[in-house]
Amino acid sequence: MTDVSAEGRITPGCAGMYRTEHLAAWKRIFDFIHRHSNARIAMQLAHAGRKGSCKRPWEGSRDDDPLDQDGWEVIAPSALPFRPWSPVPRAMRRTDMDKVRDDFVAAAAMALEAGADMVEIHMAHGYLLSGFISPLSNRRDDAYGGDRAGRMRFPLEVFDAVRARWPAERPMSVRISATDWVGDDGIDGDDAVKIAAMLKDHGCDIVDVSAGQTSADAEPVYGRMFQTPFADRIRHRANMPTMAVGNITSADQINTIIAAGRADLCALARPHLTDPHFTLRASAHYQYADQPWPPQYLAARAQAMREAEKARLMALDLRRAAKSHFRDI
Repeated sequence: MTDVSAEGRITPGCAGMYRTEHLAAWKRIFDFIHRHSNARIAMQLAHAGRKGSCKRPWEGSRDDDPLDQDGWEVIAPSALPFRPWSPVPRAMRRTDMDKVRDDFVAAAAMALEAGADMVEIHMAHGYLLSGFISPLSNRRDDAYGGDRAGRMRFPLEVFDAVRARWPAERPMSVRISATDWVGDDGIDGDDAVKIAAMLKDHGCDIVDVSAGQTSADAEPVYGRMFQTPFADRIRHRANMPTMAVGNITSADQINTIIAAGRADLCALARPHLTDPHFTLRASAHYQYADQPWPPQYLAARAQAMREAEKARLMALDLRRAAKSHFRDI
């Protein structure tokens, strides 16, 4: 999540794309990636909305703990705090909407200049645009509230403005929360299909399907690949390409999701934090020799392939032994 303005940050430690020095720093990173690999990189643009002006997660004593000092005014569709201890946001006026829209466009233009191959607009997790989409946080009685069309009006205005600035040949995605996890009053999986269809009509290329984090009253149902069913439903009912995310932890899970047609891509965060070489290990596990390795790592590739094959054969032997044991019993 890369924020489009200083007041759009969650915390003082959040990444941004709204100053010239941000452009220079991101360009250095993107140039390095493109120079040394065939990887493509996307920048996810966001505004925190009512979830802004908080401490870094490891500094607060509670979730979404507000800053004790040097905080900033937060804005939202309606003047409803996210948690009882969260700052009360100011309900947005049309002038605020214009500024936020223009901030997204400016950030996208900077991302393009920096060399991003794709942009994603963050409309999930209770941040500003998500706050408009969910009826739990949008209590407006003007054209930007009420029914689904009204609640989607401003998020789609932002999307359209960025899409007009972003080159047609480069993809754009949107991250959504496919459910609020709050009973009958919030967004559910069927709503998500309709929201994805609206995004598709406006030129969205793929939807990044997350869930929840939109309400402090949410009761999420966690588990392995727990958000994949939402991506599956959107892919088939809205005929919209999807990215599956959420507790996807192994190469086998990824390949199963893709092979079964439940999503078009899988996006992983925490597995790459704990193992930056996740993809290289997966290529060794599957004995996929065509996976590009950095030249500095090539000396390790043959060994990784051998060790992965040994581990695979050992696991196969263990499964055979277990089957034989239970047959004997």
